[in-house]
Amino acid sequence: MPDSNSQIPTSNLRTRFAPSPTGYMHVGNVRAALFPWLLARQNNGKFVLRIEDTDQARLVDGATDLILDTLTWLGMDWDEGPRVGGDFGPYVQTERRDIYLRWAQKLIDAGHAYADPYTADEVQAFRDQAKANKKPFLYRDFRPSNPPVWDGSMPLRFKVPEIKRYTWNDPVMGELTAGPEALDDFILIKSDGLPTYNFAHVVDDAEMQITHVIRGLEFIPSIPKYLSLYDALGIEWPVLACLPHIMAPSGNKKLGKRDGAKSVTEYRDEGILPEAMINFLATMGWNDGTEQEIFSVDELIAKFSLSRVQRSGAQFDERRLLWINGQWIRKLSLDELSIRVESFWSDAAKQSSDEHKLSVLGLVQDRLKTLSELPAMTDYFFTEPTPDITLIETNKQLSKISRDQLISLLDSAKTNLETSEFDADSLQVTLNNLLESAGEKPVILFSIIRIAVSWAPFSPALNDTLAVLGKETTLNRLAKAIKILIN
Repeated sequence: MPDSNSQIPTSNLRTRFAPSPTGYMHVGNVRAALFPWLLARQNNGKFVLRIEDTDQARLVDGATDLILDTLTWLGMDWDEGPRVGGDFGPYVQTERRDIYLRWAQKLIDAGHAYADPYTADEVQAFRDQAKANKKPFLYRDFRPSNPPVWDGSMPLRFKVPEIKRYTWNDPVMGELTAGPEALDDFILIKSDGLPTYNFAHVVDDAEMQITHVIRGLEFIPSIPKYLSLYDALGIEWPVLACLPHIMAPSGNKKLGKRDGAKSVTEYRDEGILPEAMINFLATMGWNDGTEQEIFSVDELIAKFSLSRVQRSGAQFDERRLLWINGQWIRKLSLDELSIRVESFWSDAAKQSSDEHKLSVLGLVQDRLKTLSELPAMTDYFFTEPTPDITLIETNKQLSKISRDQLISLLDSAKTNLETSEFDADSLQVTLNNLLESAGEKPVILFSIIRIAVSWAPFSPALNDTLAVLGKETTLNRLAKAIKILIN
């Protein structure tokens, strides 16, 4: 067997994503799928989806469907796996028991596996003995001299065939090495008849002809054991790449649920675009050597390289995700955006015409960071807003102006706007003339008009806002605002 795995050609490249259905898909899970997917697409290879469900105690109902639906939403299609099929199925581990038993028998026949007869108390005694001798506990130091024939009633344990130093090349982390202390006998088949991860994934990757295994940094300490198992089974090593963790916003620990590792479907429901999520995750810990931050999927496929994945952890920054999402929202055509936001409109907006919604959407497209912001930004275009006088009282500029002055400005605005044609260009001329005749600053005049017609903290350009609201609505709201200020 070679002592490096860096020379496997990229022709016939096959990668895989092998999640356990134990809960929702968070950003770390998706990035673990994204990098092998990009590599497969870049090299016209195959991307395999495999469900690793041998840890029955941790399974969550519906989690497999959630995994599949999340990848589908992101556009990360798979060439083989559930819902697709393929030549190397089944693609669910609990459906592959006979395959594992066949490979286990190979190890037994070669003298590389044995039935483990020890009880938990006996193993603890071995641990105590190693501690008393001031030595690390290694199971191989306590192998049974005459183990029973394995009949499935007790665990089957791997017998390390050669105690030696292993060296391998990780495309991300560089050359890595581990001495004999990293090698130990480990369980292959549990007493319930199911394989352990350590055994099942090696068998599955071999059977499915996986050439590149890409997973988290936490697997590095176990890789020498896997290499020993590859050798015992006569399997050529795949490329083994380990990705640094996504770190919490604090930067001092791995991102967890308490730090914002939400389900990716939560981000979807909050109005994050799949293009933005892919862009965000790909550039979290990877760059192409330029200052570019916005990448299409096609650009990522063309430019991605494991050698440019950084070795240190990538800090999770939700603000950057929102910024990237805003950039992608602005890149969409108005017609495409209207399709994406269909489920995000308020109930009042859904009663309006498609033409009116499209006009409103065009006004706020440049301001949206998520699609879920749409109702708060646009409701006053579809229903009468609730007056909120604190918007005036807390405004740094307007709070300095007397109510009589504000009433006078609104009254002048109403009078001048009555004669406007109410298209955006005419309204801009009217507003500019009003500004000159009132002798007031734009930050004062335009702010009070904007609040009076929207009662919202922010709105698009005033002339555009008034044009979409229309003359009747605008004049009625100005009149109501004047009454509120008088009272």
